[in-house]
Amino acid sequence: MKKITVIVLSLFLFYGCKKNDKLIDSEIKEERIYKSDETRKANEELQNLKIVNRDDSKENFSIVIHGGAGYINPDNLTPEKENEYQQKLTEAITVGYNILKNGGTSLDAVQQTINILEDSPLFNAGKGAVFTHENYNEHDASIMDGKTLNAGASSGTRIVKNPINLARAVMDKSPHVMLSDRGAETFAKEQNLEIVDPSYFTTESRLKALERVKNSEKNKVSAFYDDTIKDSKFGTVGCAALDKHGNLAAGTSTGGMTNKRWGRIGDSPIIGAGTYANNNTCAVSSTGWGEYFIRGMVAYDISALMEYKNLSLKEAANIVIQEKLSKLGDGKGNGGIVAVDKNGNMVMEFNTPGMFRASMNDKGELYVAMFKN
Repeated sequence: MKKITVIVLSLFLFYGCKKNDKLIDSEIKEERIYKSDETRKANEELQNLKIVNRDDSKENFSIVIHGGAGYINPDNLTPEKENEYQQKLTEAITVGYNILKNGGTSLDAVQQTINILEDSPLFNAGKGAVFTHENYNEHDASIMDGKTLNAGASSGTRIVKNPINLARAVMDKSPHVMLSDRGAETFAKEQNLEIVDPSYFTTESRLKALERVKNSEKNKVSAFYDDTIKDSKFGTVGCAALDKHGNLAAGTSTGGMTNKRWGRIGDSPIIGAGTYANNNTCAVSSTGWGEYFIRGMVAYDISALMEYKNLSLKEAANIVIQEKLSKLGDGKGNGGIVAVDKNGNMVMEFNTPGMFRASMNDKGELYVAMFKN
């Protein structure tokens, strides 16, 4: 009888444990399902958050341009000429703005915006380039990609219609950063860029400026004399932009200095001086007395202050242009910059009486100015 009782108790305990095991397994399974659902929902929420943030960043874009800084004041600029500048600056920046608005790249926006300025005789770049001492028009240009830190530049070309296009081709289609003179022209032909007769760049106002400087060399008439404003202007055009993809780019193009000799090259084709772009900080295009911009590595210096001292774009630009640059060459470090940072903030900083400039943000707000406000 005892044996039967023991057997019955054993069976009862065995099946009881099995039942408890099933209950425990069921609870564990339910808990796993619950946690799995929690994880799935959390992942979905995180993914949705990422998508929202990505879309928000794509809406953030901006573009800023310059057409040269100098002794620009209302007394020396006729209302008609002032209107011409305003219209051309507006036309140029609108081209870049539309590219960015439609999801295009900052590089394309910079290049095509500068094309408009290069095709206008109003600015010392492309069509409106000044003359050298030997009566040539020689062009310099550069462009930089903030995403890859790749860059392209050209100097001393005489037959390439749009020098900024050559700079872009050097960046995209060669292993080099800078090409110069006849070699750069050969490369331009191989890339099927538009080539023109040197006479295309001849304008009456630039010839008059050259004659004035040559005839007055003993009186030290400025090599930056511009007949349009009846005073000195550092003729350069440039652009900086941030696209919807978060990529920065900058470009600069110029005809250099009137009456320049010996193959002189200024800051415009020098990466770090006339042009710089880095997605971690900002994109910058310079305009001014090139020798001092090269010595100060102005464009890169602004980026470096942002990166290493954690300054804002506005703070960095102010220090470089108003404090550091202006002290070079016994006060000859004159000029300015336009720049945009990785968040779309823009600055137009200059230490001269004026600078041709314009900007547009992602709201389509247009700002155009020439004189110091």
